[in-house]
Amino acid sequence: MSDDKRQKGNPFNVKLFYRRTCLIIYDIISVTGASYLALLMRYNFDISQIPEHFITPVNRFLPVNILITLGVLYLFRMYHSLWAFAGETELQNLVMSSIVSALCYSVGIQFFRVQGEQAVPSSYYFLYVFLLISFVFVSRFSYRFFRSMKHRQQNKNNSVSVMVLGAGEAANLIIKEIVNSNFSTMVIRCIIDDDPGKWGRFIQGIKVVGGRDRIIECADIYDIDEIIVAMPSISRAEMSAVLEICKETSCKLRSLPGMYQLVNGEVSVSKLRDVEVEDLLGRDPIEVDLNSILGYVKGKRVLVTGGGGSIGSELCRQIATHHPAQLIIVDIYENSAYDIQQELQAKYPELPLTVLIASVRNTGRMNWIFEHYRPEIVYHAAAHKHVPLMEVSPNEAVKNNVFGTFKTVQAAAMNDVKRFVMISTDKAVNPTNIMGASKRICEMIIQTFNRHYDTEFVAVRFGNVLGSNGSVIPLFKKQILAGGPVTVTHPDIIRYFMTIPEAVSLVLQAGAYARGGEIFVLDMGKPVKILDLARNLIRLSGYRVGEDIQIEFTGLRPGEKLYEELLMAEEGMMETANKLIHIGKPIEIDETAFFVQLKELKEAAKDESADIRPLVKRIVPTYHYKKDGEKNG
Repeated sequence: MSDDKRQKGNPFNVKLFYRRTCLIIYDIISVTGASYLALLMRYNFDISQIPEHFITPVNRFLPVNILITLGVLYLFRMYHSLWAFAGETELQNLVMSSIVSALCYSVGIQFFRVQGEQAVPSSYYFLYVFLLISFVFVSRFSYRFFRSMKHRQQNKNNSVSVMVLGAGEAANLIIKEIVNSNFSTMVIRCIIDDDPGKWGRFIQGIKVVGGRDRIIECADIYDIDEIIVAMPSISRAEMSAVLEICKETSCKLRSLPGMYQLVNGEVSVSKLRDVEVEDLLGRDPIEVDLNSILGYVKGKRVLVTGGGGSIGSELCRQIATHHPAQLIIVDIYENSAYDIQQELQAKYPELPLTVLIASVRNTGRMNWIFEHYRPEIVYHAAAHKHVPLMEVSPNEAVKNNVFGTFKTVQAAAMNDVKRFVMISTDKAVNPTNIMGASKRICEMIIQTFNRHYDTEFVAVRFGNVLGSNGSVIPLFKKQILAGGPVTVTHPDIIRYFMTIPEAVSLVLQAGAYARGGEIFVLDMGKPVKILDLARNLIRLSGYRVGEDIQIEFTGLRPGEKLYEELLMAEEGMMETANKLIHIGKPIEIDETAFFVQLKELKEAAKDESADIRPLVKRIVPTYHYKKDGEKNG
């Protein structure tokens, strides 16, 4: 029988018994040593000066004192703790047990003093408790110390040199965890902080060497491998400025997610995340007072199409926090629908949630859903959005985006939905691809139905969403992880970017502002070059562009253009209460011609037209596409 099997079959732990026996023997020696050494210290280590009537009661009481002390230490769990991971609690128990033992000693020794003998000096007891605490401390915490030294020596050859940005509370907690860890391979070399009052001072023994102007210099001096940004309250603009400096160091960057981590006491190495490209956008996230905006959601039946997608799922998360009467999620993809269902049920067990598998292209199914559940507010996020894929399957883009939207809008109008918010895209402006053109037709459908029904139909148009399905950032990350190359279509291509929470905030605010017929547009700030995004992401991952990771240009994909526009010139622009959100003025549409063209488009898509794009261009004159055989620029 193997040792492992014997150990499993036998509850008696030999190793644990051996350790506890050693501790008990050590404690017996400690009590004995503290009893006599305290007398020696009291009389300056001159044994001849110690009166006999002081030694006698100590001798008499020693056996009893040993038993009492062992019992007290046992009660305070001094033989039960895992001393390799001892912390403040174990230290407190150690001190308290020693003090209690000393109090028992000071009382008990009086009973072993012969009548008439002079009492032991009170200073003796203070020396005794000090020595006892010291001896017990050494026995318990020396194991942790030597074990830590052993692990640090083992990790020395593969250690990661770290620079910490920030010398506040969050930095202190991160540094403390790294310094005290037995398993971390990180070695903190220096701290950077812009507060001159902290320069030259130390945190956990690590020096604050200067401000951000010394980041590049110190990264070279200390041979830094990784930079940790421990400034959770810093603004996005400030973060961008700091990271612009850090990019020049070729160090890997990580940071705390945000201020809430510090407030909730969740600051730890495990909470660190890789610095994302979002941190470099140079603007703070758009902040929306969701409590006031989502007041109209409370107590309402809300339906979200495409509820399992990037935008749709975030819409569901935000809506779930504001107590709708019912949240109905509709999606054709069962896996994504299942994921958001499980997440919401776990977080909001009281939420009246219904998850349905359905296609917006199925007229009967959509009509039944609207008739049966009677939603009051609808967010229409279901669509095919991937530009290159739609270019090679244009009929599917028309079926799903145009007529899926038409059928959903029609079902909403016929079933007294109060508000209908459609997710659109900046690619609908002067479109060069079928996806953008199909979305432009959807906007026209929305505005047309708004003129004839009580439902308030609106559209929300925004740019590329960082981190969404099909976004360029996840692709770049996969390529970097694989060692490159990172592929960029064109060195001059630019895009407007926003985060998923920003996009959802806009959609929700549009629902609050809706009066019917509007196309809401977000002021997304300055456009970003995709090439810069690729370079930044490579650098933030700790690699050198062109050396460790190459960038390759693959040429514009079908339907792709160098830049996106947010508004067509003829739409004009009106402001809302939120200065970052604008409204495009509705364009006049010949409705009779529009519906005739839609019918022709529907038949062409149904018959799998060889080239449906000319019909789309008749409806959207601003749609420009490459003829077969033409090359992208």
